[in-house]
Amino acid sequence: MTEAQEYPVERLWKHIAFRNPAAFTETYGFSGSQGMVNLEGVLIRPQGHESKTLLIFMHPASTLQLLPLPNRLAALGCHVLAAGSRYQRNDTALIMENVLVDLGAYIRAAKEDWGYEKIVLCGWSGGGSLASYYQSQAENPTVTDTPAGDPADIRAAGLIPADAQMNLAAHYSRARLLAEWIDPSVRDENDPDDRDPALDLYGPGYADRRFDAEFLDTYRAAQLDRVRRITARVRDTLDTLKARGGAEVERGFVTYRTMADPRFIDTTIEPNGRKPLWTYLGHPETVNSGPVGLARFSTLRSWLSQWSIDDARADSLKCGRAITVPFLAIECGADDAVPQSHTRLIHDAMGSRDKTMHLVEGANHYFVGQPEHLNTAAGHVLDWLRARDFV
Repeated sequence: MTEAQEYPVERLWKHIAFRNPAAFTETYGFSGSQGMVNLEGVLIRPQGHESKTLLIFMHPASTLQLLPLPNRLAALGCHVLAAGSRYQRNDTALIMENVLVDLGAYIRAAKEDWGYEKIVLCGWSGGGSLASYYQSQAENPTVTDTPAGDPADIRAAGLIPADAQMNLAAHYSRARLLAEWIDPSVRDENDPDDRDPALDLYGPGYADRRFDAEFLDTYRAAQLDRVRRITARVRDTLDTLKARGGAEVERGFVTYRTMADPRFIDTTIEPNGRKPLWTYLGHPETVNSGPVGLARFSTLRSWLSQWSIDDARADSLKCGRAITVPFLAIECGADDAVPQSHTRLIHDAMGSRDKTMHLVEGANHYFVGQPEHLNTAAGHVLDWLRARDFV
């Protein structure tokens, strides 16, 4: 990394509000029930160091102001916004098309109200597919509705394209990730204990299991089949509610056991430096049935927009082809969340002529206890930004 001065950082709360009439209230609390969307973000900037470029980190459902990388970049002279969507900390009802509008509101405020001239979209983890979906629609808007058929006119939203995009420890799609992690042994969606022993990843002696190609092919096909069965049930329920013509228009449901990827056990599958029997959320068997697994709680509409392999549109492999701005991808070499193959696939799918990829050997997903790997990743970002006159 080129030598960089370090600065003390300050953090400023940013609030954006806009009217967004909705057919019904989808999230609990003041924000969604009064016809307004309220967005909250944290601007992290180096004290005494101005910049005309803003790096925007946004995840569809999480908040990122406590992550090591945004804070490290701010200490090295970058202005960073950790932007929260209307669904921050709760993806139960998340509609990805609405999150595009939220991200667009931040970019418009940054350019029109806060004085920034250039925007770099930073897709961390699940934010990577969001960044790709946003940038592709900002460059060439095509979406007019959600996968459930509700109005969502992205063409009329006036999304402002970012000037560059980075994907950092990012997978290519929440829906694709779920399809690779979901437990296919579940036979009855209302009874998580009704399982097919032949597909039970966590059966007796599982810690030492190794999986051959034939088993993996069978297992992956069963995972896709389960996701599609859930999607069919979701669509049937929506059709039933619509046919009744009453005031009931949405439901929530639980999807049991969604963290059962053979890669969690057998590290010879797409090998990297990750340790076995571990994920970024903890022990995989615990997370598989625990409350924080992917898609554990969802509404019908959110499932289609966020988790359905055949309906969700936030997919970097599909959206990337339409993206033309400079692109940087960083892979963590011991990532315990993002499968090893994803970063290269994303990089290769991007339509950008100017695209770069770096591997940070030994880095886990959050750089936990790894200040040297954090500095390496920050150095790659800073050098890339400097080479393109963003800082």
